[in-house]
Amino acid sequence: MTATTPLREHARLRPLDATRARWTSGFWGEVHDRTRDVTIPQIWSSLSDPSVSPGLTNFRIAAGLEEGEHSGPPFMDGDFYKWLEAAIARLETDPDAELAARIEEIASLIASVQREDGYLHTPTVISSRNRQEAIELADRFNFETYNLGHLITAGVRHYEVTGSTTLLDAARKAASFLEDLATNKPVELARSAICPSHYMAVIDLYRATGEERYLRLSEAFVRVRDDFEGGDDNQDRLPVREQTVVAGHAVRANYLYAGLADLVAETGDAELQAVLGRLWRDVVDTKLYITGGAGALYDGASPDGSPWQNQISRVHQAYGRAYQLPHTTAHNESCANIGLIFWAERMLSLTGEAQYADVIEQVAFNSLLSSISLAGSEYFYTNPLRQVRDLPFPLRRPGDTALHPTPPPPPSDERLRESYLSCFCCPPNIARTLARFHERAASVGEDGVFVHLYGGSTLDVTTDAGRLALREDGGYPWGETIRFTVTGAEGRVPLHLRIPGWSTDAVLTVNGDAVAVTAPSSYTRIERDWSVGDVVELTLPMPVRVLRGHRLAEETTNQVAVRRGPVVYCLESADLPDGVVLEQAALRRGAGFTPIEAEIAGHAVVALETEIAVLPTTDDDALYADLADVEPSSAVVRLVPYYAWGNRGAGEMSVWLPLVW
Repeated sequence: MTATTPLREHARLRPLDATRARWTSGFWGEVHDRTRDVTIPQIWSSLSDPSVSPGLTNFRIAAGLEEGEHSGPPFMDGDFYKWLEAAIARLETDPDAELAARIEEIASLIASVQREDGYLHTPTVISSRNRQEAIELADRFNFETYNLGHLITAGVRHYEVTGSTTLLDAARKAASFLEDLATNKPVELARSAICPSHYMAVIDLYRATGEERYLRLSEAFVRVRDDFEGGDDNQDRLPVREQTVVAGHAVRANYLYAGLADLVAETGDAELQAVLGRLWRDVVDTKLYITGGAGALYDGASPDGSPWQNQISRVHQAYGRAYQLPHTTAHNESCANIGLIFWAERMLSLTGEAQYADVIEQVAFNSLLSSISLAGSEYFYTNPLRQVRDLPFPLRRPGDTALHPTPPPPPSDERLRESYLSCFCCPPNIARTLARFHERAASVGEDGVFVHLYGGSTLDVTTDAGRLALREDGGYPWGETIRFTVTGAEGRVPLHLRIPGWSTDAVLTVNGDAVAVTAPSSYTRIERDWSVGDVVELTLPMPVRVLRGHRLAEETTNQVAVRRGPVVYCLESADLPDGVVLEQAALRRGAGFTPIEAEIAGHAVVALETEIAVLPTTDDDALYADLADVEPSSAVVRLVPYYAWGNRGAGEMSVWLPLVW
């Protein structure tokens, strides 16, 4: 079953699979190994243990292998499929016969639960088996289309990696069910299209099979959405082409726009691509945290959705207004940040523009990695930019949801990552994103190989112009020099290296000879007759940068953040002197920062040592009080990478710090 039509016909770049791109060393090589050895097995141990998670048990009950009721959130099926996708990716990069057999067994179990018409939702199937009333699509927050989308994606990946059609057949049947809805029950489909993973999924199915019906189904999803009168919460208040700003639930928004970008890659819809470009700029220019976090608000509203108060809808996990970027209450759900990577990589494929790879890197080195512990076995649901002690109101712990609340959270300074969350959408999403992260290393296009991310890759690409194989060495993101050695060469395959948007004064050489470098946030093109042993060196100076916020980003007023290369830094209370608390710490204008090798929870990082001003403090809890007429003292502290915070027990943390002269 091979594609018979051109795929990604309107995209400039195509991602590389594990036969052509791998993370084999360095920073991302270590993350890959950790994901393989710790994260994927740890999540399976949770999902397969009924004392921890109902993930596997729900399918066994639905199949009649056990007795019982459904438990867990209604989107648990989708989270199970996401873990399955991660495990399949592990098969692709690190073949494992035992794992392959387990995955095939799970695929057969899933297929056995599916109805003949393609519908599969274990809560409904179990209710029917128990002779209880069960009505499909009765509640949009049952997430049926979300679950089916992830089933389709996992089925496609299983087929692509193993050749098995067990789960692909289930994916086809699921798509047939969605086709029937689009044709005969469009209102039910539109109302149920919460967190639209199915947009991306049916394009995956089209690319795997070459069957145009799935491309037409993707177009039908958009028509159905545009005809539905919804709200900002699910981005269906306005037809897609009329949207000018990104509003509402951040995960749903990012998934929707990623799916639409997939559609553009197949149809060449210039109008829709322009809409996506406009919405992208709205996020990146006015609503994106410095860490790459997306979706600032725990609970907001859509105040600009209507001039009439009774039409203003509550929005959960929301993109707020432009520059509305709180720190302590920043939501930044891990799934939203991952969704932004999905959207960015598809825009990168469409356009070949480095700005999208810049954002992938920004998210990856900061908010993506902050969502998982350095050990690879505990997770954050939210990713704030500041954590403080004695907060007078509770913030959600990782497992809290409106549908399935966990017990009241502990004091805010004890909010830590957890190995299992009652709302389990983020951990398997993190796992599948990291397990497939080799696909973000580089792409191939008509003009050769484009390298997007650095951190320990090996590439081996054959094009019409020949073959180019490369091995990357260097200490990125800590070291400034990235070295590519040619390990295989035939012909003249152009090589394009991304010059990051954060960089200045980059230097590029080939075998010691200087090559002109293009501007930041672009690709520098190198074309020559390559020979094995050629060495390409890209040096990206990494001065420590002290950054301010926009004048309308009120919470950053008179505060600064620190970044070195792509890595954003923070201050943790663990690195403050005894007797000094977080609100006393201020950076001095002009103070130097010394990069030093450090270790956090057994993992090597580069920390930044600097002298801070220690501001006077008071025990007075008055809302407003007189400023003490005391000169600040000084102390030496270390700033640590934001992604590494929270790995040394409970404590305070902040990315943004006051600035004193």
